[in-house]
Amino acid sequence: MPCYRLDGWTPVVDPSAHVHPSAVLIGDVIVGPGCYIGPCASLRGDFGRIVLHEGANLQDTCVMHGFPGADTLIEADGHVGHGAVLHGCIVRRSALVGMNAVVMDEAEVGEGAFVAASAFVRAGFKIPPRTLAAGVPAKVLRELTEQELAWKAEGTGLYQALTRRCLASLEEVAPLSAVQPDRPRMTVSELKPLAATKRA
Repeated sequence: MPCYRLDGWTPVVDPSAHVHPSAVLIGDVIVGPGCYIGPCASLRGDFGRIVLHEGANLQDTCVMHGFPGADTLIEADGHVGHGAVLHGCIVRRSALVGMNAVVMDEAEVGEGAFVAASAFVRAGFKIPPRTLAAGVPAKVLRELTEQELAWKAEGTGLYQALTRRCLASLEEVAPLSAVQPDRPRMTVSELKPLAATKRA
């Protein structure tokens, strides 16, 4: 992975974490045990500290950055979807930030809370635990159901398993020139999108 020391600060990655080779880590970055960092993620610890606690995941093309003196933090089992931007904020334990959402400086996503895809969480906004926030700017809409919380926990577990799968078997290869006859499908989990889960 591209990993850069800056002003004497070297990123720290726990051996049980997986950081994709295309992700970039700069300066004061700390990636804890069992974390997953997806392809093309950017973790810039060049002003403030970037921290991911145990079992957190930061997916493809996400950005973590912050202002001087401020930590940008994802607590244990935090789940951050593709393309999200976290800037000088805190994502509490077991919270979820949806795809392409933006969470700004001094905002806080409460424990077990969800930020909907493409939401904009303004600076300093506090999302209470176990609630759903959505919109531009984001507003708290309602409390989450037990079904939604269970769905999130299962999805985070899949990413924790993906960390272990990547550590065990991810390798760079040349692509095949044609599809093999009877190419099987992956059978990793029965997890469905939340809308489909609710319909069922």
